[in-house]
Amino acid sequence: MRQSTLALRITYRVSFSFSLRLNCELSYRTDDPLAVTLLIGRTGLRPVRWVFGRDLLAEGMAARCGDGEVVIWPSRADGDGPAHFCLRIGDARTALFEIPAAPVAAWLDGTYAMVPRGTELEGADWNRLLQLAE
Repeated sequence: MRQSTLALRITYRVSFSFSLRLNCELSYRTDDPLAVTLLIGRTGLRPVRWVFGRDLLAEGMAARCGDGEVVIWPSRADGDGPAHFCLRIGDARTALFEIPAAPVAAWLDGTYAMVPRGTELEGADWNRLLQLAE
């Protein structure tokens, strides 16, 4: 199993006029090749962990994507593309985050170098997974 992580500061939009800067970490593991994990407040006493699709993250950085508990869309375009993207997580209690796009895009490129898109399920032990489901 290989892993890739990215530590960065994100903006939590508490309200229209109030925001907080938070530490977070994105992580990717080759033994869970379809998912990324967002750990918010990674150095605090009560970090919050969200797991969602790697392709959802990649696609949401270019165009609005997702429904339900995770929605991602580009925001604040500069000359070459969005400088940030927004991530809305939660259902009844929604949180909105603004995340810098460039470091996340570079990190995602690295995860796709580890496990290319479309090859995530190659080598899966389907018999073992079926046994676990029974």
